Amino acid sequence: MTAPRRRSPRALGQHFLRDLEVARAIVEAAGPGPRDVILEIGAGEGVLTRLLAARAGRVIALEVDPALYARLRPEAERLPGLDLRLADARRFDYAALPGLRPSPEGRVLVVGNLPYSLSKPLLLRLYEARRALDELTLMLQREVAERLTAPPGRKAYGLLSVLWQAWAELRLLFHVGPAAFRPRPTVESSVLHIRFLRAPRVPIADEAAFVRLVKAAFARRRKTLANALAAAYPHLARPGVLRACREAGIDPGRRGESLALEEFARLAEILGEKPGVVR
Repeated sequence: MTAPRRRSPRALGQHFLRDLEVARAIVEAAGPGPRDVILEIGAGEGVLTRLLAARAGRVIALEVDPALYARLRPEAERLPGLDLRLADARRFDYAALPGLRPSPEGRVLVVGNLPYSLSKPLLLRLYEARRALDELTLMLQREVAERLTAPPGRKAYGLLSVLWQAWAELRLLFHVGPAAFRPRPTVESSVLHIRFLRAPRVPIADEAAFVRLVKAAFARRRKTLANALAAAYPHLARPGVLRACREAGIDPGRRGESLALEEFARLAEILGEKPGVVR
């Protein structure tokens, strides 16, 4: 059997942070302490890893690239509290993190310079794991950061915007230019600080129904809400969708990108769990 080919850092969209001032600013924004456990996504060459290990009670650093892992391993073994793992952050068991805190009063923090090509699946995985996490400090492609923080009506506003804004407080801290990385990317990056909420920002009666609606609304962005939802809720068809929109006080001629969180929540509750039922 032929061993699978290892993809290069460039193929993964990895651009290693080399600017120590930027790295220190990220760690300062995360604010780790001796009671906290930190999960680092993508240890890479260890620039962030070393700074985090000097401040946090425990650091679990994930690296998916075997060559980078092997290079950093000897140093990691000498740093107390650092647990370097050859692992894929998309498949990591985040639910186990609260039990790994040095103190029950500590926080579960996530820090990472997310590879450009993997940012969307990683963000969806972190969203799914949000109940086990307290705060995140992430460096992302600027376009992705702006998508997460975009308000309704903007072109960047979409599925990620709605899901994350419903369940988290997001602060765009600063932008980072290409010169801070090796190899240099062709785009800017941004650093976000995220604090997950213990309850959604708006009343969500059924989370699955809410997510279903948001996905349907943005699956056909150029279509009106009535047309987009009629395709996603075939048992309702267009007449049922029109009735649901009117009951929610939403013009069915609008597009999904114009709806605020409160409107998505209200319409999702009316549509209910089953696509064939309008309450």
